[in-house]
Amino acid sequence: MKEAVRKNPAKTTSASAPLVRIVVADDHPVVRFGVRNMLENEPGFEIVGEAEDGDVAITETLELEPDVLLLDVLMPRLPGLEAMRAIMDRSPRVKIILLTSTISTQEIIEALQIGARGIVLKDSVAEDLSQAMRAVLSGDYWIGGERVMNLVTALNNLMKEAAPAPEKTYGLTPRELEVVTCIVEGCSNKDVAKQFTISEETVKRHLSNIFDKTGVSTRLELALFAIAHKLVSLGL
Repeated sequence: MKEAVRKNPAKTTSASAPLVRIVVADDHPVVRFGVRNMLENEPGFEIVGEAEDGDVAITETLELEPDVLLLDVLMPRLPGLEAMRAIMDRSPRVKIILLTSTISTQEIIEALQIGARGIVLKDSVAEDLSQAMRAVLSGDYWIGGERVMNLVTALNNLMKEAAPAPEKTYGLTPRELEVVTCIVEGCSNKDVAKQFTISEETVKRHLSNIFDKTGVSTRLELALFAIAHKLVSLGL
C-alpha cells in the first residue's frame, strides 16, 4: 500500500474550495494507479489513501476520514460489502462508490441498503467515474451509468423483471402489504388513505405496525426492505 497522504486542511483548489478527499481501495495496483492518475487530473480531487484489501480499507477510511471511498466489491481478507458495512457503522458520513467488474441486482440493492451511494463498472471508469463522484457529492446516487435522484424509483426499475410472490411476509397482513406497496410507489399517507377509503390515522397505525414487524424506522428504509425481500410486485 502506498503511504497515505494525511489530512491537509489548507490544501484547496484555485477557487479556495476544499479538495474532495478520496481513498481508493482495490486489490489490483494497476486499478489504483489508473484511478489515481485519472482523478488527480480532475480539478478538486485529492487521493489521500490507498488500500489493497477490505481490512485496510476500513482502517484507512476510519483514520483518514475521506469524503469519498472508492471500494472494490471483490477483495481479499474482507469483501467490499462487508467492509462497507463496518465502515457505515462507525463513519456513516463517508460517501462510498463501489467499483466492480460485475454486480447482480440483488447485490446492488444490498449495497444501497448498507449505505453505498453509487456503483461504477470498471469497464466504464474512464467515462463514468468523475460524473459519478460529482453526482454523489451533490447528494444524488449513481446507478446503472446515470445520476439517480429518486432511489426508490431506481430500485423499482431494476426489479421490474423479477416479481415473484414473497417467500416471507414478516407477519404483515394483506392490508399492511398493500400499504407497503403504496409506500414503495411513493404515496403519501393522504394518498394511501384515499386509495383504501380509510383515515390518515389508520394509515399511521398501519405504518407503525409495519415498522415494528420489519424492524425499519423510515419510509425509505421500508421501501428498500420491501424491494430487497420481495414483499411487493414491481412488474406491474
